Amino acid sequence: MNNARPAPELDPDANPASVARAIVLRQLTHSPKSRFQLSQKLAERHIPEDVAEAVLDRFEAVNLIDDAEFAHMWVRSRSMHKSLARGALQRELAEKGIAPDLAQEALEQIDDDTERGQAIELVRRKVRPSMDLGEAAERDKYTRRWVAMLARKGFNPSLAFQIVGEVIDESRQQD
Repeated sequence: MNNARPAPELDPDANPASVARAIVLRQLTHSPKSRFQLSQKLAERHIPEDVAEAVLDRFEAVNLIDDAEFAHMWVRSRSMHKSLARGALQRELAEKGIAPDLAQEALEQIDDDTERGQAIELVRRKVRPSMDLGEAAERDKYTRRWVAMLARKGFNPSLAFQIVGEVIDESRQQD
């Protein structure tokens, strides 16, 4: 049994701007959001577009919504915790409605060496002593798997093949 009072958006007599502000504040309390994500949430709740835009403009004016800061934070977090490459991060930012120029600026935080190091570490974590990487069929099987894994994480295919080859060679030399 839920004793919480009903959400303001359920009251047909509620002021749409007040409802919109409450929705935006609740969304921002859970996690940072882009302006696009918040506008989608307001549209889902049937907030009139002009009211939604006015509320979002006000939140932007007081720096509670900042797509550039959101993009920088998103890239740092997803790169560090999920080891996503720039390609995947760029797609995610686009899905969140971040302008291409803001996304590009945020992606500049990740340099080639960092991205390469992440890819190497991802593949190294997959190598097991029980794998017979000296056998061509086994080597090919794991190459396909690991390149596909890196591709899902947004790494360039040529870089993925190069890194997988290097890690396999490194592993074979240790045996």
